[in-house]
Amino acid sequence: MQDVQHAMQRIQIFLQERQEADGTWRFCLESSPMTDAHMIILLRTLGIDDEDLIEKLSRHIASKQQENGTWKLYPDEDQGHLSTTIDCYFALLYSGRYTKADHQMVQARSFIREKGGLTAGNMLTKLTTALTGQYQWPPHFIVPVELTLLPPSSPVSFYDFVGYARVHLAPIMICADRKYVRKLPNTPDLSDLYTATPIAPGIYNHSVLDGFVRDGQSFLFSIHSYIQRLPFLPTQLHELSLRRLEQFILARIEPDGTLYNYSTSTYFMIFALLARGYAPNNPIILKAMHGLIGSIYPLDTGAHLQLATSVVWDTALLSYTLQHSGLPNTHPTIQQANRYLLGKQQSTYGDWRIRNPGATPGGWGFSDFNTMNPDIDDSTAALRALHSLSQQDASTEAAWKRGLDWVLSMQNDDGGWPAFEKNTNSPLVTNLPIEGSDTVSTDPSSSDLTGRTLEFLGSSAGMGLTDSRMQKALRWLIANQETDGSWYGRWGISYIYGTWAALTGMMAIGVSPNHPAVQKAVHWLLQQQNDDGGWGESCMSDEKKKYVPLRASTPSQTAWAVDALIAVFPQSTPALTKGIRYLINSIDANDWTTSYPTGGGRPGGTYFAYHSYRWIWPLLALSHYQNKYMSS
Repeated sequence: MQDVQHAMQRIQIFLQERQEADGTWRFCLESSPMTDAHMIILLRTLGIDDEDLIEKLSRHIASKQQENGTWKLYPDEDQGHLSTTIDCYFALLYSGRYTKADHQMVQARSFIREKGGLTAGNMLTKLTTALTGQYQWPPHFIVPVELTLLPPSSPVSFYDFVGYARVHLAPIMICADRKYVRKLPNTPDLSDLYTATPIAPGIYNHSVLDGFVRDGQSFLFSIHSYIQRLPFLPTQLHELSLRRLEQFILARIEPDGTLYNYSTSTYFMIFALLARGYAPNNPIILKAMHGLIGSIYPLDTGAHLQLATSVVWDTALLSYTLQHSGLPNTHPTIQQANRYLLGKQQSTYGDWRIRNPGATPGGWGFSDFNTMNPDIDDSTAALRALHSLSQQDASTEAAWKRGLDWVLSMQNDDGGWPAFEKNTNSPLVTNLPIEGSDTVSTDPSSSDLTGRTLEFLGSSAGMGLTDSRMQKALRWLIANQETDGSWYGRWGISYIYGTWAALTGMMAIGVSPNHPAVQKAVHWLLQQQNDDGGWGESCMSDEKKKYVPLRASTPSQTAWAVDALIAVFPQSTPALTKGIRYLINSIDANDWTTSYPTGGGRPGGTYFAYHSYRWIWPLLALSHYQNKYMSS
């Protein structure tokens, strides 16, 4: 198939032309317009009248509004997303470019009220509206600030929350404790979004709790109650808790001024610092705003504040993929990319050390400015990219070995791999009645991380089933296979992603293609192929925790499925040929399917459209197809 080689060359040329002078690729990481709404609210709250930026953010938000007046998390979401619609409605009013009488605002307000109004929004929306004087703070937040006084060895501690949750929770705890409000004369009035008189609204979920959850909730509240009963000390200990939270935040500010390089945590950090008495023009706040502005990506529709910048991730994946497609490590494109990656290997001890004290630093983070928050996926991606060079250069070999050792040290006791922190899966935290606590508060082993790590260890580190660590991981994977043969992927959408990761990982460490778990997964994948030869899965799968077909194909999900089948089949098959044909044809496509969000973030709240994915994964699948079936 000469078309395969031609398609690969076209993608190679496009990617080489997109590389930046520092060796990176800087594609947009697009999520919902919630982040753009946050930025407008921050600019107005701090009195920063950057009207050009507000205009671009507003224009992008407005471009995402649906015909029914709503905003969605993904194109096939039913009707619209309530909280995103509230956020966008608020921000457009705050921008000063829209009024409540405008047709699109009337439509949005009608939808919001129809769906229960402001009180029916999610936790982040309630927090934003509480901070700006639109929503009543609850008497007590579910996580008391005194939790920070407990050591990590306690039955439950602040460090039972995973790092990315902690950096969001810490500023929220300060704001909620202080019941902080910054309402200005020009702050829009959202009282018309209430469908009834609000009565003691809360930030967290008030649903009926089972006995175990009540135990976890009461344990946290008992901390606060116990402190209050101590003679003479409650006030001092309470203030000590607040100072510890503030110090925790300040110690995790990255060089660009952001908190862990997440725009959402930085947003709440700025409000928390205001609540602690910092002036709006404090240098820390101004640097944080500068960092957020640096995370804004220009688009044809205006400008988008990325939730995080995916520079390390994209650069690592693209360096590896281009090498796999035929570019040698001596090629200038690869040399520049790998030089950048070597400079981004982390040498500081982050919070991952708490549950992994014997390991030394050596991982990579997701974003350009991550210096203390490495993760498994980015680390193995960088190590794949550097593998060939490490066999020729002594300093790269040493860096590669440090990275490999760190990845191996992060294996959970159950055999799988987490994303960020080892053995961080407290059932007390998982079952707290906080919205999303079951999905984003902890960091359990996941099929996609475990599968991807096995694929790296097998294909790049030469490890196989004779290694007890690989056997333990394999047992975890097989035990966590769904009954239909698929695997759920936490950081991609969703069952196609998880199944691809698991299958390629199992094949890389030497599992037989005839293994029952493998055959069951292959059968499931083949059943999901569309008539056009591609595969497509809805973000709804991530919310419902069961496979929901998109009823259209996407380039990245098709590439994942094709790549999984290539790993298993010794010869090409008609299904594979159809999948390859779809990937070739999709190069020139430019519609909603090529920009559909296939990255996972917060189930039911955050999904990512990686603008790089439509190039990375098809090129990798085409390369694997050529190398396995066409290179003889």
